[in-house]
Amino acid sequence: MDDRGKRLRAVKAFHTFAWFTIEACMLYVLYSGIRGQSDRRAGTAAAVVTLETLVFAGNGFHCPLTAVARNLGDSTGSVTDIYLPQWIARNLPAIHVPLIIVAVVLHSRNLSARRKR
Repeated sequence: MDDRGKRLRAVKAFHTFAWFTIEACMLYVLYSGIRGQSDRRAGTAAAVVTLETLVFAGNGFHCPLTAVARNLGDSTGSVTDIYLPQWIARNLPAIHVPLIIVAVVLHSRNLSARRKR
């Protein structure tokens, strides 16, 4: 494998690590919202998800690593094709938007109930 191929694999591995980290944060935000725990940890996890969402939206709703992958020789520019199941890779935004909405509703409910006490 040449140097560009190794760098492409590294970019895809980094993307997979980042994806798992962001997904773990998303799951924690949902879990803590269901449990009624709108605390600092939930806020930190929500900040990670928010930052990822802003970066994605700010890049025209494309992963910024797509251009890097394309520059390293991937004809599609995909950073998800090796390490994530194809269905998940294609549908990440459609999966995340409802989850983000549910998380916002849960934590809004929790914070509202806390203010009323």
